[in-house]
This record gives sequence, structure tokens and C-alpha cells, in this order.
Amino acid sequence: MIDIEQYGPWAVIAGGSEGVGSEFADQLSKAGFNLVLIARKPGPLEETATRVRANGVEVRTLALDLLSADAIESIRAATEDLEVGLLIFNAGANSYGHEFVTGDLSGFQQVIDLNITSQLHLSHYFGAAMRERGRGGIILVGSMAGYMGSEHQSVYAASKAFGRIFAEGLWLELAPFGVHVVDLVLGVTRTPAMARAGLNFDIPGMRVSEPADVAREGLEHITDGPVWVAGGHYETAKSRSGFPRGEMVEKAAAGMRKLLNRD
Repeated sequence: MIDIEQYGPWAVIAGGSEGVGSEFADQLSKAGFNLVLIARKPGPLEETATRVRANGVEVRTLALDLLSADAIESIRAATEDLEVGLLIFNAGANSYGHEFVTGDLSGFQQVIDLNITSQLHLSHYFGAAMRERGRGGIILVGSMAGYMGSEHQSVYAASKAFGRIFAEGLWLELAPFGVHVVDLVLGVTRTPAMARAGLNFDIPGMRVSEPADVAREGLEHITDGPVWVAGGHYETAKSRSGFPRGEMVEKAAAGMRKLLNRD
């Protein structure tokens, strides 16, 4: 189990109300971590908080939208008296999927602000304190989508690619100060958000991960950065990093159409 002396006593989970974020909260609370849970929907957020408080830890909740103008200041105010040793950024989502040139630029900007800008702000704020203390950890939850461009989610996929490269640089900078950084790359995972998006989990041969399993894998491999590919997708990630790009992108797009029921 994850070492509370290295990463505690408080963990902040952005996107901590359901799915993988909720499983992170459950597993960390059982290891004795106090938690700050951040999510947009107050109902699921409080349900998760109530459940993990039963494990005997302190939990603070922040029901806010990371895209709001005062989100980062609200998080700072709610955590300034805490020693946060672990940041999990699990909030990235494809909040606006559309063909790019016919889409709304403001919608694409929201994807960038959520997946990139918010991630940078929180990593900067909590990472600086971890560096000063000489211990801590940052888990940035990434996606296999970040290994290849995809129609109707070009900006989202690009933002996930950014997260992985950012994690590699942050890992280099913070490792000498005892702070571990990992981009936890997820494949298709059976989360409520994925279900609401209408994903087809029943495609023959498709590997589908469970939230509890990928959360556990992330905590177990926090020292194995800068990138850890979860759910048995390592070989797929390797293959998607090769050439020729055109053939690879077309093949992956065909699979994505099936996943999204667009065939």
C-alpha cells in the first residue's frame, strides 16, 4: 500500500466524486490518508465523502467547476492549512467533442482549460510545497487517446498528449527533491462518465478496465514514472508511438467508431 509517510497526511483528488477518482479516495482512505475531494456535482461528491469518512479519516469537499474563474483560488483557500503530500489530477474529460473546423472554438477552449490549464495550476501550487518539503507525489491521469489523433476529439487527444509530455518534464525536475510524478495512462475504463457517453463496452476482444483496478495500479506504481500505462495496454501504447502515422491513425479511428457506436 502507498506510503503515508512519503505522500501524506493529506491527498487532494481533483475529479474525486465517482469512477476512478472515487476508487482513489476509497483506497487512500483505507491507507489512512485524509482527503480533499474536488468535483463539479455535489451529490456524488458527498456520497463518496460519506463512504470514505467511514474509514476513519478526515475529508473536505469542494463542489466546484474547475473552469470557473475563482476555482484555483478556492482550492488554495481550502487547503492552505494542510500538508498535502499527494495530488491526483483525475478531472480531465472530453467536455466538447466535435469536428474541429465546424466546431465552437469556445467549446474547444474549455477542453484545453480543464485538461491543461487547471492541471498546470494545481501541479504548480502543490508541487512547489512538495519540493520544499522534499517528499510527495503527483499522479496525472492520462489516456490512451493521447497517443493518437482522433476525429471529433482532436483537441481532447492533443490535451492528453500534452499531459504525458508535461509529466515527463515535471518528473525530471522534481525527482531530485524526492517528489514522484507519474502520468497514469488509462485505456477504456468502465466509469459512469464513459457509460453516460454511450460507449460500447461489448466489442469482441476489447480490453475494458475497472476503476478500482486502475486506481490500485496507479498507487502501486507512483514511483515508476514518468509514465505508467495501466490495464495491460503497454504494448498498444508502444505500437501507437510508431510509424507510418497515417495507416496507424486510420486503423485506430475505425476502432474508435465502433467504441462510440458510430459505425
